[in-house]
Amino acid sequence: MTEALPDPRPTKGEETRRKILDTALELFKERGYEETTMRAISEKAEVAVGNAYYYFRSKEHLIQGFYAASHEDHLRASADALAVERDLKKRLRAVLLAKIETSQPYHRFAGILFKSAADPNSPLSPFSPESSPVRQACTELFARVLSESKVKVPKDLADELPNLLWLYQMGIILFWIHDSSPGARRSRLLVEHTVDIVARLITLASAPLLAPVRKRIVKLLLDLRERADEVVKA
Repeated sequence: MTEALPDPRPTKGEETRRKILDTALELFKERGYEETTMRAISEKAEVAVGNAYYYFRSKEHLIQGFYAASHEDHLRASADALAVERDLKKRLRAVLLAKIETSQPYHRFAGILFKSAADPNSPLSPFSPESSPVRQACTELFARVLSESKVKVPKDLADELPNLLWLYQMGIILFWIHDSSPGARRSRLLVEHTVDIVARLITLASAPLLAPVRKRIVKLLLDLRERADEVVKA
């Protein structure tokens, strides 16, 4: 007997959740994050306020939902290149350009969100504890970019590189937020010019002559992480 395949269509609950999220993003773009209320979101989405709070406990959770949905879009846009390409530079380039491509429809909203997300104490910050699940998912993507490439990265550096590459992507996104060129042309050029440098540095990291430098860099990263953990605990 043939096993039934799962139904790919979204459930009613998933449709409602997505409708609330899409409506929130629309209002955030129109009114700004601070001026938009959960009541206004629920009214425009034509759902009860209690229903909106059922799916998203607060506006902050809506933004975290946006981060998660954006990451899923990014994964889908990167999938084909990662499935067939083994050259590290090409893999990294594909992932970074896919991030710009999938983010482009939210360019104006990203500028509005940045006003709140730039606050290091805000739960909307990409570095906040609230953003940890998506941040972890992003670093796992970069771990795959590395592990399935032809480049053999030393173990000590391989443990740290995914997070460094995520920070590299965050730098690209910050530039993109302020990029007013048509189709984010300057941001795409930034990727094209820097990805070669980054890929070459990663490849050279395996050279025996650079081992002392690599170990110093890894120690620096570990020390900075421990200091950051101490601050969070305090």
